[in-house]
Amino acid sequence: MNRFLVFFALAILFSCSPKSKKFDLVITKGKIYNGEGVKPYEGDIGILDDKIIKIGKISESEGAQIIDASGLAVSPGFIDMHTHLEPLMDLPMAESLLRQGVTFALGGPDGGGPWPFGSYLDSLDNMMLGPNVGYLIGHNTIRKEVMGMEDRRPSEEELSMMKSYVKIGMDEGAFGISTGLKYLPGTFSEVDEVIELSKEASNKGGIYTSHLREEGLGLLEAVQEAISISKQASIPVVLTHHKAIGVKMWGKSSKTLAMVDSARNIGLDIMMDQYPYAASHTGISVLIPSWALEGNGFAERVKDPELKDSIKSGIIFNILNDRGGSDLRRIQFSRVSWKKELEGQTLQDWLEMEGMESTIENGAELVIQAQLNGGTGTIYHAMDEKDVENIMKHPMTMIGSDGRLSSPGDGHPHPRAYGTFPRVLGYYVREKQILSLPEAIHKMTGLSAKRLGLKDRGLLKEGFYADITIFNPETIIDKSTFTDPHQYPEGVEYVIVNGKVVVKNGKTTGIANGKVIRKNMQ
Repeated sequence: MNRFLVFFALAILFSCSPKSKKFDLVITKGKIYNGEGVKPYEGDIGILDDKIIKIGKISESEGAQIIDASGLAVSPGFIDMHTHLEPLMDLPMAESLLRQGVTFALGGPDGGGPWPFGSYLDSLDNMMLGPNVGYLIGHNTIRKEVMGMEDRRPSEEELSMMKSYVKIGMDEGAFGISTGLKYLPGTFSEVDEVIELSKEASNKGGIYTSHLREEGLGLLEAVQEAISISKQASIPVVLTHHKAIGVKMWGKSSKTLAMVDSARNIGLDIMMDQYPYAASHTGISVLIPSWALEGNGFAERVKDPELKDSIKSGIIFNILNDRGGSDLRRIQFSRVSWKKELEGQTLQDWLEMEGMESTIENGAELVIQAQLNGGTGTIYHAMDEKDVENIMKHPMTMIGSDGRLSSPGDGHPHPRAYGTFPRVLGYYVREKQILSLPEAIHKMTGLSAKRLGLKDRGLLKEGFYADITIFNPETIIDKSTFTDPHQYPEGVEYVIVNGKVVVKNGKTTGIANGKVIRKNMQ
């Protein structure tokens, strides 16, 4: 009799053990937004290993782990179309992304992809990553590898070598090619060079993303150049972090969006991504004429009085007409390794620290000094909110943070590093009603996955990978600000990467389940 009772007790225990459950994880009672932009519906999701196995009515008894999503939105994990993942080896958990709800981040933007490409991805394979990551080949990276920082056309041999590098990168899993035609050495390239390299990416099904040659004065011509590259190279194009910068260009988004529509109407595949802020971020060198920076000869050029006058005139022009926004208070320092007290301060503040008169001319002098000292990370408050909203509403606009992986206390980053996706959902959806919630989620998930050719991510469907973000649509909001950036958002309750819960109750769990995803090798 005792043996029978023991056997019976063990049978009950075994039947209730996690291994006997039908699903590893069940999400119950949530409002499901499937990523296609359609109305949500209530339902349950059953996950086994790394895949969504069932969507429908599921008993809690079938799950080894249960998430009660009552009152919460259940969405595909967010896809960041433009991420600066350079610190990933130091910050492999990428908490500043995970806590926004990001489950896949695309690195290598603005022409700055890693090289050698395949070996870099191989090294990431051996790390415990928070989110999934993928990469683009950087035009600036391979041009510098082949030609250095020289301002000239490539020889036939050099062009052939760069083309071979693009082909190698694509064969090793790149999602496409990125350009930073505003930056060195990409700014020295002519359009035919970019077209030839883009053809190599196109041949392998890749995309072309571009930090345009100009985003202020010259923006319309730069958009037309990207459209021309799409046509000549037969490649899908993303105008990345699309914006109209500088007071003189405010309102011009209506023209750039009309250009996108016209191009699409004749069969060209043009899209955009965007971050939801009216300020950009890049180096202080963007204010300096590119010719002055060629070949790392800036320090010698500013010793020549005539050349320095020309350089200074170019900086003054850019402060008045481009990223400077016609106001020294619009230029804010984010990272200054050689003068940490400047982080968070403006160019106006620096002049006051130095006891200098507040003039554009003196501001230009300090820009030269900053570059000589090694440069700075810089936030430029030079965009118009109406353009931000106008671009966001366009049906072909996706969301990308353009944020650099960040950790509390390190520098003074742009708030997009912590808040991009919650800001869209909290500020632009709930408060301003610029987008509906299904539209916004589509721009963060299904639309981006389709652009990247991710066949089994970006939607909540049976058989897809279980990359899922669960958030409270009534409370989700960014907390990071331009004066106090190191703040995680609120309202992101759970994040699931490849079937594992990596964020629970708004905090990371310590579980790292991200993968390196290679295009054409999924």
